[in-house]
Amino acid sequence: MGGTVKTSGNRYDDYRRMAEELRAAQDRIARLRATAESDDGLISATVGGYGELVELVLDPRVYRAPDSVALARSVKDTIHRAAERAQEQCAALLAGHVPENPGAADLRFGPALRQLDRQIAGERR
Repeated sequence: MGGTVKTSGNRYDDYRRMAEELRAAQDRIARLRATAESDDGLISATVGGYGELVELVLDPRVYRAPDSVALARSVKDTIHRAAERAQEQCAALLAGHVPENPGAADLRFGPALRQLDRQIAGERR
């Protein structure tokens, strides 16, 4: 994936190729992982390609300061930093296939794949 969209002249082949590329992108995004650490190095967060929290590691030293508000803020900020990294990796992975700033686009491609599947089925008739 990546680069210019190629067309074969056969709409069925084009739809099938696009669906295959989107499914391959889904697989790569699902396997993607991004990790960030807190500024003090006591918190580590790893998220998946869709920003879901996969792992959260708290160094036992975080409990030395009994400030739950600061701890919560640090955990949240670390998770957000990891999610931003995952989003950057997704954007690089999808360059040339989605708008530069897809915003709230569904990167799981469910609606796009359903539409392509309908087009493929209609083309076969």
